[in-house]
Amino acid sequence: MLVTLINALAVILGGSIGLLMKKHVSSNFQSVVMTSAGVVTLILGIDMAMTDLSVLALLFSLIFGGFIGAALKLDERIEGLGNKFKREGDDNSFGKGFLDSSILFCSGAMAIVGSINAGTTGDNSLILIKSVMDGFMAVVFAATYGRGVLLSSIVVLIYQGFFVVAGSFISPILGESGIGYIAASGGFLLIILSMGLLGIKEFKTAHYIPALIISPILGHLFSYLPI
Repeated sequence: MLVTLINALAVILGGSIGLLMKKHVSSNFQSVVMTSAGVVTLILGIDMAMTDLSVLALLFSLIFGGFIGAALKLDERIEGLGNKFKREGDDNSFGKGFLDSSILFCSGAMAIVGSINAGTTGDNSLILIKSVMDGFMAVVFAATYGRGVLLSSIVVLIYQGFFVVAGSFISPILGESGIGYIAASGGFLLIILSMGLLGIKEFKTAHYIPALIISPILGHLFSYLPI
């Protein structure tokens, strides 16, 4: 669990630096930061989504996941949860910062594989590398969205902590293919997220979170189909 705590602290440290930047830079510079965050998130998403796994399984995972998320109003609920911690003086992007940064820090394969490795073999290397990456991205996101990014450190702690503790049970069930499907679905979530950061179109990204659960199930089922 210590390495997960380090990851959460890296988000807090990076986010704090980003807040200092946000207070002392112009709106033009913040626009540059937003575009940079969007481009990097897009590249990360494409890299994760490029896979030899079943495209149809991923497609239906996103569709069904989106239906479930929309029915449950996940985007509104998660952003609303973040806004409950908003203080006087925080701007309206607080909840959005909490939501987007939580998705960014938890959707990748490194979060799952690294946590499972840390819990089962004691190999902390992946999470430590991820901590550095998350810290830098937290700087950019906090400079864009503000203090809500710091709150995502709690999500990182709970999410990765779960895989550290339960990794020995989950890893045999998911297998390499299951983890691959979760990572690929996470890549599509990051691509959707990047569209809003780049000002192309704002999507309710959290609606698609159930796809992370559905994709390894459909991937397993589709493996029996002759397609």
